[in-house]
Amino acid sequence: MSRKWIIPFFMAACLPFLSGCWSSIELKELAIVSAYALDKKEDGTYVGTFQLINPMNVPGALQGGASGQNPSIATYTATGDNPLEVADRASTIVSRDLYFAHTSLLVISEELAREEGLSSILDAMERGIEFRTTTKIVISRDVKAGEFVQVLTAIDQVPAEKAIKSLEFTEELYGENIATNLQKFINAAVSTGKEPLVSGFSVEGDIEKAKTMEQLQSSDGSATIKVNGMGVFKEGKLVNWIDGEKSEGTLWVLDQIRQAPVNIDWENHEDAISYKVVRQKTNVATKIKDGKPAISVHIRAEGDLRVIEVPVDITNPHVLFRIEGALQQKIQAEAKAAIEVAQKTKTDIFGFGEKLHHSEPKVWQQFEKEWQDVYFPALDVDVTVEAFIRRTGMRNNPYLFDLNKKSE
Repeated sequence: MSRKWIIPFFMAACLPFLSGCWSSIELKELAIVSAYALDKKEDGTYVGTFQLINPMNVPGALQGGASGQNPSIATYTATGDNPLEVADRASTIVSRDLYFAHTSLLVISEELAREEGLSSILDAMERGIEFRTTTKIVISRDVKAGEFVQVLTAIDQVPAEKAIKSLEFTEELYGENIATNLQKFINAAVSTGKEPLVSGFSVEGDIEKAKTMEQLQSSDGSATIKVNGMGVFKEGKLVNWIDGEKSEGTLWVLDQIRQAPVNIDWENHEDAISYKVVRQKTNVATKIKDGKPAISVHIRAEGDLRVIEVPVDITNPHVLFRIEGALQQKIQAEAKAAIEVAQKTKTDIFGFGEKLHHSEPKVWQQFEKEWQDVYFPALDVDVTVEAFIRRTGMRNNPYLFDLNKKSE
């Protein structure tokens, strides 16, 4: 056989062994689940609400003459003894096969998260072939999870995407929330030196109207979904909420601040100067002091001055040094407040135990069993902060400073 025919020969010989698309399913036979919400009834039965994408009403799809007159999603509810049984029973009322590979949001009600926890739920999700471990988890706060996924949103046609974008933007721009997926939650939950955090969402406004097309026919809408605090978990169950500056303090320690604003008081004026973080780095070090574990947290922040509402001479290096000192005190106070809250609830959400395990694996064995309840609450944590002003904006002194100087 000629050498040039060897490769074509082997290619032709392999053709009969190619399986082709024997297991393919047509897209029109699938119901794409964008969000899965779980509540629980008093009798212990799970109630699952599925947010399904209606492709004919999503912009960009091949739409008919009635496009834009119907919601881009449809919701179905089913019950069962476990999350997967709920999904199986939902198939009896949906005309298509439920497809979870594109499920981007898992919503758990606050009541279910407190009473039962997420361990068994996430175990079922992780074992599922289609369910992705990158799916984001949120807790519906003061509202049923099923009602939360039925709220229509105007700008983002798929409400699940609206929730995820809100979560990611608030985490990046404000530093008060955290985006947690299945994998992150499970990794933290099974660790003896760290507990997971999950962001909460609430609904503001008229929920019933928000489920109808009336929600999309007004400029402000009847209701809106809003990121609301971070839920603290212990042994898989929700035990506490962290809100406001304590949320920001938590992310300072976790080294997850990206562009958060920091407002400080100046000469008896509240929130007179606003500082925008552009770079941040937190280092956590562990040591054994007098036979007990101790933690040192060093936070370094760099940013710009964005708003100045009082007359301040920012061309003066001594004034800038004083502002940096005030920023350091504010960040340090936020971080310490967050650590105190965690110690009171006996939940090591910062992973201090995990750090100690990595740095002192032999010593960690002495503290591991009682870390959350005994050693972490009494842990000596030293927080130091360095804050630097890199830019003062497009002008030097604020208008108020120039006006005061002119009037003198």
